[in-house]
Amino acid sequence: MKNLIKLLRPNQWIKNFFVFGPLVFGGELFIKESFLEGVITFFAYSFAASSIYCFNDIHDVEDDRHHITKCHRPIASGAISIAQAYGLMILMFMLAMGTVALMYLIPESADGRPLQVGGVILFYWLLNLAYCAKLKQFAIIDVCIVAFGFVLRLLAGGFATDVVLSKWIVLMTFLLTLFMSFAKRRDDVLLMEETGKAPRKNTIRYNLTFINQAITITASVTLVCYIMYTVSPEVIKNFHTENLYLTSIFVLVGLLRYIQIAVVDEKSGNPTKIIQKDHFTQLVVLAWLLAFILIIYVM
Repeated sequence: MKNLIKLLRPNQWIKNFFVFGPLVFGGELFIKESFLEGVITFFAYSFAASSIYCFNDIHDVEDDRHHITKCHRPIASGAISIAQAYGLMILMFMLAMGTVALMYLIPESADGRPLQVGGVILFYWLLNLAYCAKLKQFAIIDVCIVAFGFVLRLLAGGFATDVVLSKWIVLMTFLLTLFMSFAKRRDDVLLMEETGKAPRKNTIRYNLTFINQAITITASVTLVCYIMYTVSPEVIKNFHTENLYLTSIFVLVGLLRYIQIAVVDEKSGNPTKIIQKDHFTQLVVLAWLLAFILIIYVM
């Protein structure tokens, strides 16, 4: 059981909280039906993601067996057979689609929303199969696909709750996750320079100069997109407030903290672990969320 859970990587499900973005930015976080639709979408997306993790470990099994840490993964270590992994992969995808079908039990969702959410998740699943099989070998394309996956999470949440997303939020999500992906690749480049061996096939197409510039550019444009969102006429009209720009402070601090972890501490290789264990980052995210909710729901 321990190895099955390890293969499914439920600790990575934290990424799927992006499906709740439309509820937060759309002012529907405390509407019961919308929140329930978000929860269903979260678990459906998480099951689909676990299915992809199974395929990734199946496809990379030979490389993982020669890796210093990945050799301990369930398939690479022999704890789970490839046949079992394929079976689990199919089961998790079926669970994902079955979970989406639960939305039909919510009267407000019986207008085609489950089909839209299911379509997004199916596209995400197919795209990531291609990513694991081939596309992750190409520099820049790899990080763009990872970032686009988060945009799909946002779209799935928007379709589920019938919230129309601002173009600034879509752009900001892509840029923010692109920024984090480049920061993750930075650790790969450092490891390659230290050992002389590329941890990924595409790492040789990156170097510190390029990565540092990419991190700076994406962080800067992310901040600009967020500020443009907070001062856009549509947002001011929807939330009846001009004070959302104040939350930009927390976005700036959060980006600076992440750059500090990447450049100073050189520990940006696992974004999920950073969010789960770095208390400073957790406080900044919590402060941003509380400030955002306070401004649009209370003030």
